[in-house]
Amino acid sequence: MIEEINKDKIKKTAKNFFEKMGFDVDISITEKENNMVFIDIKTDEPKILIGQKGQVLFDIQHVLKLIIKRNILNSPLGLEETEKEFFIDIDINNYKKKKIEYLKETANYIADEVALHKKEKEMEPMSSYERRIVHTEISKRGDVITESIGEGENRRVVIKPKN
Repeated sequence: MIEEINKDKIKKTAKNFFEKMGFDVDISITEKENNMVFIDIKTDEPKILIGQKGQVLFDIQHVLKLIIKRNILNSPLGLEETEKEFFIDIDINNYKKKKIEYLKETANYIADEVALHKKEKEMEPMSSYERRIVHTEISKRGDVITESIGEGENRRVVIKPKN
């Protein structure tokens, strides 16, 4: 459990980070299970902060996570031992939430086609984060299976009929 004082510190650090980059943002912090801190950002300029295929958003998340951990761990109050390992998930204008829903819907639509026609189908290349969402969603089904193929930026998920 992250203490309230550290949640405030996380919020102030995130706000300061975006202000220094020249963005006016509204920030809300929610703690989920397993020391997951969800930072929800609302802004009038989401495209710049999200970037192509969400790459800028993931880079911002990485950098901000390092800054937040350094600021809190090096503060006089610091984190108690039980709080030292916490995770940060940032979303901007619900981009990730919408993307996850889109990936799940697309994967299930393709899986329905594969199950009906008994012929495998490849999805478009995607990041490891996106592939994980697809694999997890399709693993709930009993009629199809998934496999990742390809290398680097061309890595994609193949949905196959289950034998």
